[in-house]
Amino acid sequence: MPFIRSVLHMLFLAITVVPWALFVLLVAPFAGATRIYWLCARWLKLSVDSGTAILGIQNRVTGMENLPTDPKASVVLLVKHQSTWETLVMPAIMPRPLAFVFKKELLWIPFFGWAMACMDMIHIDRSQGSQAFKKMVASGKRLVGQGTWIILFPEGTRIPRGQVGEYKTGGTRLAIQCGVPVVPIAVTAAKCWPRKAFIKTPGIVDISIGKPIPSIGRRPDELMAEVQAWIEAEMRRLDPDAYR
Repeated sequence: MPFIRSVLHMLFLAITVVPWALFVLLVAPFAGATRIYWLCARWLKLSVDSGTAILGIQNRVTGMENLPTDPKASVVLLVKHQSTWETLVMPAIMPRPLAFVFKKELLWIPFFGWAMACMDMIHIDRSQGSQAFKKMVASGKRLVGQGTWIILFPEGTRIPRGQVGEYKTGGTRLAIQCGVPVVPIAVTAAKCWPRKAFIKTPGIVDISIGKPIPSIGRRPDELMAEVQAWIEAEMRRLDPDAYR
């Protein structure tokens, strides 16, 4: 049954993303960045809702009260990365527009990547080294000035359940440069949607949102160490079986 459900969900995503992306491409020249974002976020929420209906994956979110309510306040969200699920669910549950930081190669993905290119995100060319970070900071300052929240996965890639990746300081460096707090987020997505797995299983994904941590006057490495300590301790609390 999990295999059949996984096939059905993949087919649902493949079938719906094409007309959705084409519609985004059609209206993008005439709509503002915020409208385009929420239009794309609606497809992501549809993907999450279909994951609940077809795959049996439910989200249990705690800590929403830790997010800023001032429409002018921005933060950098630093999220545990275990699967594709958290990339779908974050825009679906967050109350404000998000700007993902991602490698530009994702823009080449047919339909999905084309729609992403219409949104005001931060896509970087990693081959440019320090120039890529300068571009990220420039874009980040502009976006936080608009009240957009920036989201990064500090481990850089999807990490198997129960393991810890290398927490890179790009996210904390960006937050310090932009003068905004960081918000650590733990997500137990691999319990239901393992890394690089086609077959998904029903269950509950816990999403725990920590309190904002000020970045002003901090060093990127020690700030990221604090973020890592909170996320990994929370992961062990939420998914103890994975860390035995």
